[in-house]
Amino acid sequence: MKDPINLLSKFDLFSDHWSPKVIAEMNDYQFKVVKLKGSFVRHKHEETDEVFIVIEGSMHIELSDKTVEINQGEMAVVPKGQLHRPFANGECKVLLVEPRGTINTGDAGGKQQAPNDVWI
Repeated sequence: MKDPINLLSKFDLFSDHWSPKVIAEMNDYQFKVVKLKGSFVRHKHEETDEVFIVIEGSMHIELSDKTVEINQGEMAVVPKGQLHRPFANGECKVLLVEPRGTINTGDAGGKQQAPNDVWI
């Protein structure tokens, strides 16, 4: 077992938005911290569900039929294959849990696609 990981201190190590950073792995899953602000690209992940755990702030996920608000201390799971668009009016700090190799923009690609497997 390695030393405990302080989630909040990991957020102090970067300032960019929409660019997940890996902080740990468990089996084939990665734990990633990311700062959200503004609007992200509408996308889906065909092979995996996507979980958002809000550590600080609040965010929204726009789905085809509704928009879900997720606040500090809450989490939401977007099922695989579901089209969604995350956005945050102010800066929001989020923990993602997803399989290794998951691309942040899913099937959409584009200019908001972040480098994958970046550790901090």
